[in-house]
Amino acid sequence: MIIKSLQVGPIMTNCYIIGCEETKEGMIVDPGGNASSILATVKELGLRIKYVVNTHGHFDHVLANRKLVEATGAKLAIHPKDKPMLLTRLSGLASFFGLGGIIPSPPPDLLLEDGDELVVGKLRFKVLHTPGHSPGSISLHNEEEGVVFVGDVLFNGGIGRTDIPGASHRTLMDSIRHKLLTLPDETIVYPGHGPPTTIGRERRNNPFLQQIASPEGV
Repeated sequence: MIIKSLQVGPIMTNCYIIGCEETKEGMIVDPGGNASSILATVKELGLRIKYVVNTHGHFDHVLANRKLVEATGAKLAIHPKDKPMLLTRLSGLASFFGLGGIIPSPPPDLLLEDGDELVVGKLRFKVLHTPGHSPGSISLHNEEEGVVFVGDVLFNGGIGRTDIPGASHRTLMDSIRHKLLTLPDETIVYPGHGPPTTIGRERRNNPFLQQIASPEGV
């Protein structure tokens, strides 16, 4: 699996360019800005982009949607509960952070539900609905490679914000408990901001997760 991370946009969001080494088919996860840099990297890697996926609809994860979809012909995908954020000029949370005039994303081509599967070349990604930071937050899990892309649900030493419109701390913790902490400890976690981590490291060391029981006790 090819995984290339770029920090993009106004608050340095992790945009992931993911590809199948054998077929060179790829997808882009969370293009939060800097479309030209993302496209240059795609060209460097020699990938044909099949999907542009938003783990959720907040502005810092979607700002380059339009340019990337137009440039690549890829299908845009998001969970239905976050679709409305894409279709407003004050795209998800932009007004909350005092930003205006955000160019809206194109409408999504695919609405991803829990349990759906995205196939990229010979790679398969299971969609996990992990709400809490936003109603439609999703994570993408590839079991064979032992990786999960979690957006702003879980971070290295932290969890997603829940002091924003549409967020819920209780829902977020339920998502982490039932969808993420059930994955193997060695699973590599690629978050929306900051460095990667593993499920086991966060289970043991993340101060926000210490009240959560182990999977055996869930």
